[in-house]
Amino acid sequence: MTLADAPAGLRVDMKRNRSLLVSAAGRLFGAGRSATMSDVASAAGISTATAYRHFASVDDILAAYRFEVGRELLEFTKAQESCGLELLKAVCRKWVELVVQHGESMVHTRSAEGYLARVRGGAYYLTVQAEALERPLEEACKALGIPYPGDEALFLWNGFFDPREVFDLIRSLGLSVEHASARLVRTLTAALAGWSGSRI
Repeated sequence: MTLADAPAGLRVDMKRNRSLLVSAAGRLFGAGRSATMSDVASAAGISTATAYRHFASVDDILAAYRFEVGRELLEFTKAQESCGLELLKAVCRKWVELVVQHGESMVHTRSAEGYLARVRGGAYYLTVQAEALERPLEEACKALGIPYPGDEALFLWNGFFDPREVFDLIRSLGLSVEHASARLVRTLTAALAGWSGSRI
C-alpha cells in the first residue's frame, strides 16, 4: 500500500511518523552524533519496525532531511527579486546559513557516485537543490558574459559549497557565514569563467 492508497486517517499518521523520523535524524546528526535506525526511531518516539516501514536505512532518512533543506533553499530562491550576481550571492549566502543551521546532519549523506552523476541520475534530494540553483547560476553566467553550462555549473558550485567544505572554511579559518559565502561566490564565478574558457 502506498501513501496515496492509505485511508485518510492512516495517511495522516504515516506523514506524521515520517516527519518525526526526519526531524529526529536531523537533531541527532546535527548535534554531531552517529545514530542507528533504532536510535532515530527512539528519538522520534516510534518503534524501529515502524521506522523501517518508512525508510530502508538511516541514509535514506538523511536524504529526506537534505531534501527538506533543499526545498527551503528553493522557496528562498523563488522569493528573490534580485537578479544576476546579486541573486547568486543571496542564494549562496542562504545556503551557507542553512548548512550552519542544520549542522552535521548536512554532511552524512554519502554515495559512491559523484555529485554530477547523482544529479543526472535524479537523486531527489539533489534535484530540488539543483532547481533552487538553476536561475541564480544561469543569471550569474549571463552577468559574466559567458555561456551557461547547465548542470556543469552545479558541479562547480558543489565543489565549493559542499557542506563539508563550508564547515572546513568556517572552522579552520574562523570565517563568518558572510565572509565564507562571499569568498566562495568570488571563487565560483572565477571557476565558471575558467570553465567556459576551457571548453572546446
